[in-house]
Amino acid sequence: MKARLKTVSLRALPFADAASDGLPMAQLLRLSLFQVSVGMASVMLLGTLNRVMIVELSVPAMIVAIMIALPVLIAPFRALLGFRSDTYRSALGWKRVPYIWFGSLWQFGGLAIMPFALLVLGGDVYYTVPFAGQVLAALAFLMTGLGMHMTQTAGLALAADRASDETRPRVVALLYVMFLVGMGVSSIIIGTILTNYSDLLLIRVVQGAAVVGVVLNLLALWKQEKVRPMSRAEREEPRPLFRDAWADFARGGQAGRLLACVFVGTLAFNMQDVLLEPYGGEILGLSVSSTTLLTALWAAGALAGFALAGRQLNRGSDPYRLAGMGILAGVVAFSVVIFAAPLNSAELFFSGVVLIGFGGGLFAVSTLMAAMSMPATGVAGRGLALGAWGAAQATAAGSAIALGGTLRDWIGSIAMSGTLGEGLATPTTGYSFVYHAEIGLLFLTLVVLGPLVRTSGTYQPKTVERTRLGLADFPA
Repeated sequence: MKARLKTVSLRALPFADAASDGLPMAQLLRLSLFQVSVGMASVMLLGTLNRVMIVELSVPAMIVAIMIALPVLIAPFRALLGFRSDTYRSALGWKRVPYIWFGSLWQFGGLAIMPFALLVLGGDVYYTVPFAGQVLAALAFLMTGLGMHMTQTAGLALAADRASDETRPRVVALLYVMFLVGMGVSSIIIGTILTNYSDLLLIRVVQGAAVVGVVLNLLALWKQEKVRPMSRAEREEPRPLFRDAWADFARGGQAGRLLACVFVGTLAFNMQDVLLEPYGGEILGLSVSSTTLLTALWAAGALAGFALAGRQLNRGSDPYRLAGMGILAGVVAFSVVIFAAPLNSAELFFSGVVLIGFGGGLFAVSTLMAAMSMPATGVAGRGLALGAWGAAQATAAGSAIALGGTLRDWIGSIAMSGTLGEGLATPTTGYSFVYHAEIGLLFLTLVVLGPLVRTSGTYQPKTVERTRLGLADFPA
């Protein structure tokens, strides 16, 4: 009877088989709180604050896009941060704890000063120092972004260290799902609190998120990494060189084309990140609380793409063909968002946001699986391949955010001046141009992906037993 009940629980409960003797379920769920913290900070940066800056504080979208892109552009250093935490040596033997702790402090500091920096940037506070608002806002976003990436990279590595070989893929998959859940739940809570917007309420919400983030990270970190004292001689031993591992990775497989595909595809899916909430507020007349819910809808779509990829990959589907399905879903999604404006349909707009999350999630997971299965030589391993994947994705995401806001301002100003004709002299034109550009980039991604589909065979699971999708070391 006990064995039967255990079998039922493993089938009924999500990730119930992720626990192991080295990482019990209670400690695993507590460790996953750092993903909730990072997801909450992501909602603040990419969701609530960009809408508030553009609509309520009347900050130009180009400046907002650049500010939001700053922390994302730090993400290419995640591979180096992970490599450094792998080889870090201290008297206590800790490798991950210092990176998680200082990452939490950077995240807290950035969010603590951010609301005041935004009020200065928006002109609500009088000042005489030139560019004070831009400098303070940039500093706040950089501090928050650095803390997020440092915390998440070291946290995922710590989870992978503590998990067994059998449960490690499911552990890190659980952490990725917790990241999306953190984004969805925090977006609902923040949106509800900001229903009656005011500057004072914004300060309370952002600084409250800073405190909650530190508390969650402390709970996640407490007694998770064992103390392993190291002698002075062990600490002074030479460390492996990052450039040697990177050179080995660059010589193997079709890494260049895969990274190019990831870069262009991510660029196509992320140019809208800074525009969807302002688009809903300015064009469709949605409230701050309504547009903040867009992050939850996007997260739901991403989870659906995640589930589909897991099911199909475990059945032996080709990851490159699944990535193509995600691209086609993105084409449909941006077409739906474009038609939401002339039809004045909020429901159509929300449906398009869900499809964007679905297509982007399916594309990301499929290309990640391709990177995981790519052969490596010498000192280069799976961790470096995933780091390169994350670097390409993050660089494209940051560039896309800045490019999307700039194109919206530039094309919008040309259209409103009447240069493009009376029919296009509307605020919708700037947004629509960016969405059409993303559709074009998605077709370009299909062109880059084509040779990979032709030369790759059908993906075969390593084991006969069908297991859940293993996203080991997933760089969210």
